[in-house]
Amino acid sequence: MSVIKPFKGLRPKKELAEKVASPPYDVLNSTEARIMAKDNPYSFLHINKPEIDLPEGIDLYSEEVYLKGAENLKKFIREEILVQDKTDNFYIYRQIMGEHSQVGLVAGASVEEYQQGLIKKHELTRADKEQDRVNHVHHLNAQTGPVFLTYKAVPAIDALVAKIMNRPAENDFTAEDGIRHTLWVVNQPDEIQALREEFKALDALYVADGHHRSAAATRVKEMRQAQNPHHSGDEEYNYFLSVIFPHNQMYIMDYNRVVADLNGLSKEAFLKETGRKFSVTPVGRALDKPKQKHHFVMYLDGQWYQLIAREGTFHAQDPVENLDVSILMQNLLVPVLGIGDPRKDKRIDFVGGIRGLQELQRRVDSGEMAVAFGLFPTSIEDLMAIADAGKTMPPKSTWFEPKLRSGLVTHLLD
Repeated sequence: MSVIKPFKGLRPKKELAEKVASPPYDVLNSTEARIMAKDNPYSFLHINKPEIDLPEGIDLYSEEVYLKGAENLKKFIREEILVQDKTDNFYIYRQIMGEHSQVGLVAGASVEEYQQGLIKKHELTRADKEQDRVNHVHHLNAQTGPVFLTYKAVPAIDALVAKIMNRPAENDFTAEDGIRHTLWVVNQPDEIQALREEFKALDALYVADGHHRSAAATRVKEMRQAQNPHHSGDEEYNYFLSVIFPHNQMYIMDYNRVVADLNGLSKEAFLKETGRKFSVTPVGRALDKPKQKHHFVMYLDGQWYQLIAREGTFHAQDPVENLDVSILMQNLLVPVLGIGDPRKDKRIDFVGGIRGLQELQRRVDSGEMAVAFGLFPTSIEDLMAIADAGKTMPPKSTWFEPKLRSGLVTHLLD
């Protein structure tokens, strides 16, 4: 059973949607956000990255930042840059990136079902990042960044969504990165009810991206429930902003690794150690990504190599140990390069596949990093199998594209 809720979305005026919509808060650093929003007073980055309107160098987790975000949100509402719908709606959100298209349902997902494990997660969260989202939601009294959920595709839901998409869209624009974003409002009671009934029949939803946002929504709900003697379970804080996509439309890219040094080893010694668990073949300066699971590419000292995990060096039947991110971590990054906790170790960094292998080569050639690894993407089936087993993936296992734009629909908590 999956309970979803329509809500009165806070949305940009139709003519301002393209200017308002922004990348998610966690894919831009503060400098990049300042540059992107510099000449755009309508950018949702003023709400999602409010430090851009404060002096450079400010502590990103200071209360002043959250208060500025709340002030900017109120300003956008006061100036009617953002206007709240008068009826409870669902929304259909389509993204087109090149030849890839994905269509999701914007809805409130149940915090209670998240707590019960009916919305399944596959990653652990970092306390500081989770607290940041708690503070942001609490101060703004709004969920500004949607959680990316998925489910095992159902033809009846596909048919309902396709019928709605035959109508004229509310918003339709192509962003500066070439990705097209289209939004439809679902406000017909019969369509809303039909969607709710179809989702009610699902066994589970899965968090694809947004573990910190969903965990934060749970904590805010618990805080507000404790403060509300008349809590009924119907309050908006019982639901979190989500966009829910069928699993067969998911596009997961590689999530690659760069390491700052060779842990005191010479190049020759490092290659010898690597060869204990992987076959290692030089491939020149070609920028070809791995073509299949358990195949990797490595860039070291101006040379690309192909690595193939040797049989018997990992547990093929374990859904987590069989992941390429696990194989690389357990057979090379930990024992050879001495990487500790990848969430905290400053010697390792992670590069989303959208940046290409050129970015890996650049960071090594610049001298910033010593070695880089390109991986084959984790599949959505792997993600679901791990979530179904109640296990967690290593950090930075999946990079979803295209990213959901923030600001097209915001969920107010009262």
